[in-house]
Amino acid sequence: MDTIEFIQIRKFIVKLGKMLHKYGTPAFRLEAYLTEIATYLGVHASFISTPTSLTIVIWSDRHEDEYNHSARLLPGELDMNALSLTDELASSLLNGELSLSEANTRLDEIDAMGSPYGKLPTGIAYGMATGAFAMLMGASWSEIGWSSALGLLAFVWTLWATRSKRVNLMLEPMTAFIAGLLTCAIGSYIDPGINIPLVVLSSVIVFVPGLALTMGLAELSSRNMVSGTARTMDAIMQLFKLYFGAFLGVTAGFSLFGENIYTPAQSLPYWATWLSVLLLCIALVAIFRTRVKHIPWALAAAFIAYSATAWSADYMSPGLGAFVGAFALGIFANGFTRIANQPATIVAMHGLIVLVPGSKTYIGLNSFMTGKDFVQADHLGQEVFLIFMSLVAGLIFANVVMPTKKAL
Repeated sequence: MDTIEFIQIRKFIVKLGKMLHKYGTPAFRLEAYLTEIATYLGVHASFISTPTSLTIVIWSDRHEDEYNHSARLLPGELDMNALSLTDELASSLLNGELSLSEANTRLDEIDAMGSPYGKLPTGIAYGMATGAFAMLMGASWSEIGWSSALGLLAFVWTLWATRSKRVNLMLEPMTAFIAGLLTCAIGSYIDPGINIPLVVLSSVIVFVPGLALTMGLAELSSRNMVSGTARTMDAIMQLFKLYFGAFLGVTAGFSLFGENIYTPAQSLPYWATWLSVLLLCIALVAIFRTRVKHIPWALAAAFIAYSATAWSADYMSPGLGAFVGAFALGIFANGFTRIANQPATIVAMHGLIVLVPGSKTYIGLNSFMTGKDFVQADHLGQEVFLIFMSLVAGLIFANVVMPTKKAL
C-alpha cells in the first residue's frame, strides 16, 4: 500500500467515525464497525470512543505509515436516516461500487442533510409523543390534551436551542420549569383537578434519558468502562436537571396560582394502551428521522417488544417481563439486519423506547424528594433497577441466539 492510498483510507475512516459518533452510535458498536471497515480496507486500526471524544490510530501492515487522530466531540443524537445512508455508503464502497474519493464526497452530502421530515411534522410528532405517553400512563383525556400542547412548547424550545448556545445549555431545566409553571396555571384557572406532576412529566418525556441510561449500561456490560460510565452519569445529570426544573416550576406555580387538588378521573379503556403505543411509535418516526422504507419495521419492533413484555407480565414480574420483551426485540432487530442489510439499531431503538423505564426513574426521584407518588407504584426503585438489567440481558441473550450480521 502506497502513502497516497493510505491517506485516502485514513481520511475516510476518520470522517466515517465522526459521523457515526454524531448519530448517537454506542461506543461498542462504533468501535466494532470501524474495525470491520478498516480490515476490509487493508489497514490496522484501534479506536476509543466516548460520548464526548473519539480517538483513532491507523497503521499499515509493516508500520510504514501511521496516523493518530483525537477529537473532542459533542454527544451525538439519534438520526436513523443518516445512519442508514452512511451504512449503505460503506457497503457500496466495500463492494467496489464507489471509490474512496466518491465515498468521501458522499459522506459530506449526508452530513449536510437535514431531517427528511420538516419542522411542522416534527413538531406534531413532539405533541403526539407527549400525549401518547400520558395516555400510556393512564391520564384522563384532558390531561392527554394538555400534555400534547406542552409537548409542542417543548419542540419550540428545542428549535430555539439549535440557534442559541445559552438556551441549549439550559434546555432541559428551563423546558421543565415552564411546563410546571404553565400546568399549575392551567390547573388553577382552566382545568382544576388535573394531575399536575403527570402532565409535567409527560410534556418533557422526550428529554427523559431512559434510553441513554440503557445504552450506558449496555456499554458497561460490554466492558467499555469509560464510555459507559460517562454516558450513564450524563443521563443521570440530565434527569436531575429535568426534575429540578419541574420541581421549581411547580413550586413557583403553587405560590403564584394556589395549590391544585388532584381529582382522579375515570380510567381509560384497555384499547387506549395499544393506541398510545401506536401513536408513540408514529411520533418516534419523525423524532428519530426514520426512513420511510423502514417505518413498517420500526412499528413492528415496538409492538413486538411491548406485546412480549405485556404477555410475559402475566406469568412473571414486570422486571423479568422486560427481559422477554428485550429478547424478542433483539431477535427481531437482528433478523431485520439479515433481511434488509441495514443496522439493527434502526429498529431496535423504536422498540427500546417503549420498554426503558426512564419515566419510572423520574417518578422514583420525585417519591424520594417529596415522599409522594403521583402514580401508583410499589417498590419502584427495585423495579427500575431490575428492568434496566433485564433490558441489557435480553439484548445480550438475543445476540447469542441470533448473532447480528452488522456491528451497528
